[in-house]
Amino acid sequence: MIVERLPIVAAPMAGGASTPELVAAVSATGATGFLAAGYLSEDALSEQIARTRELTVEPFGVNLFVPGARNPADLSAYVERVGDEAQRYGVEPGSPHWDDDDYQAKVELVLAERVPMVSFTFGAPEKATVQRLHATGTEVIVTVTTPQEARTAVDVGADVLCVQGSDAGGHRSVFEDDADTPGGGTLLGTLSAVRLVAATVDVPLIAAGGLVTGADVAAVLSAGAAAAQFGTAFLLADEAGTAPTQRDELLAGTRDTALTRAFSGRPARGLVNRFLTEQSEHAPAAYPQLHHLTRPVRGAAGKAGDPEAMSLWAGQTYSLARPLPAAELVRTLADEARAAVGDAQRRLGG
Repeated sequence: MIVERLPIVAAPMAGGASTPELVAAVSATGATGFLAAGYLSEDALSEQIARTRELTVEPFGVNLFVPGARNPADLSAYVERVGDEAQRYGVEPGSPHWDDDDYQAKVELVLAERVPMVSFTFGAPEKATVQRLHATGTEVIVTVTTPQEARTAVDVGADVLCVQGSDAGGHRSVFEDDADTPGGGTLLGTLSAVRLVAATVDVPLIAAGGLVTGADVAAVLSAGAAAAQFGTAFLLADEAGTAPTQRDELLAGTRDTALTRAFSGRPARGLVNRFLTEQSEHAPAAYPQLHHLTRPVRGAAGKAGDPEAMSLWAGQTYSLARPLPAAELVRTLADEARAAVGDAQRRLGG
């Protein structure tokens, strides 16, 4: 299904950026938009699916977070550090508890709603879940970062793989977070990851990570992908629910990016700010405990318009992103991709 559409995908961005308006605007162009179910309640996700269907009759997808194992790490020292941050903003730190993000309830919801496409992040779903989704006509996509994860995803029946490179903004989609490495495991750039995964499994691939222009679409299609996924590029779209302070920082384009567990306990790429700089080396690999712990601090910083304690997720090439309405951005990306392919053909004498 996804490979039959314009090969441009708006990534699911949890935390409010991926609105029904954004998803509908992208899908209405013939590309594919994804709702982000992460952190939403079952009821909130149901409302977003209904709203998206009010706005477009075109296919769209929903992304689910696969729950990981409970990490028994001692969080007391980090709780104290975040407590000091919370005091700075006049709030109480959150409770560092583990939960499964209402995973099974959301699986049942997308089954009942017969959502056209469902993608999974942070792991592969059980084979039985994939089979149930297939029975409703849903296409199953699993996000992977290595050839080994790709094999696992295909073994459970995934129809398509989203191959995420280390250039990507937001959380890395590693199945198992290796606490001994800053990125949670092997770091492969987007093109390297696509080529290696394409040589390992025989299913369509969506390339993700550091893509912001139509030339990037041409590049990943040439590398073997069936489509290109854009996250950061859509953060500046008119329809995105990006926080104003984050929009300002993305537009300024002056900060570096780095991988950190400081905000959520899982490796994620964001703009370097004070919180990231001061807390990264102390943050344990404990997701979603740290996400819940730091949430009040991040929320208070956002309300205050202070970027120094917000999780400003962004890919490495964020400074090239353009503030455009979503549909215009899709058309621009498609036009640029065609131009890039034509230029390559001319340079090769074709």
